[in-house]
Amino acid sequence: MKHSSTRGLFDYWNRQRGARPAPERVDIDPTGIRRELGDVFMLATDFADNLRFRLAGTRVCALFCREIKGETFASLWEAASRETIDDLIAAVTHERTGAIAGLTGTAADGDEIDLEMILLPLAHSGHARIRAIGALVPMVPPYWLGEKPLETLRLGALRLIGPDSGRVFGRRFPSPSQPQDIMREPREILPPAASRPRHPFVVYNGGRDPQPGEKAG
Repeated sequence: MKHSSTRGLFDYWNRQRGARPAPERVDIDPTGIRRELGDVFMLATDFADNLRFRLAGTRVCALFCREIKGETFASLWEAASRETIDDLIAAVTHERTGAIAGLTGTAADGDEIDLEMILLPLAHSGHARIRAIGALVPMVPPYWLGEKPLETLRLGALRLIGPDSGRVFGRRFPSPSQPQDIMREPREILPPAASRPRHPFVVYNGGRDPQPGEKAG
């Protein structure tokens, strides 16, 4: 985890879950992640079991130059990343694992930015529909951020976050015939070289306290 917002959200989520695989929605207090809140989003299932943005912070919406509440999570991704994203959604919504990923966002004119995303499960029961909390942050915000929207996201390196120890590790998503054991040796999953982001990640100290009168997310 390279960005302060992804680290901050993970640390809070980890504290709130305690000995459980995941915290519940009622355990998440916005004041506990106030510095990260503009980069945070929540996902909820609709009546067709699609994951949609239930909430999205101001800085997340600024990446797409619009309010994305109500949009499906999968619709933001390019076709080549959709299958892995669908598998990731299934893993998260069954409370088995979270993920930390490097992404590339592409604008309509071809400009690209490197982003980091964390996606973490929330425990649910009965008719509860909020299933996940996450953060999406640019590693180095470009000058045009907020002026032209990202059109698609492309998945880069992916690591999964285990429910027991909180350590970060990677594995390939199993097929239905394979065991669902996710506790394996640490291993990063890398895409083909041609699809990796062209620029290395750097640490960007993002996040700030909301100013008076400003909505944080």
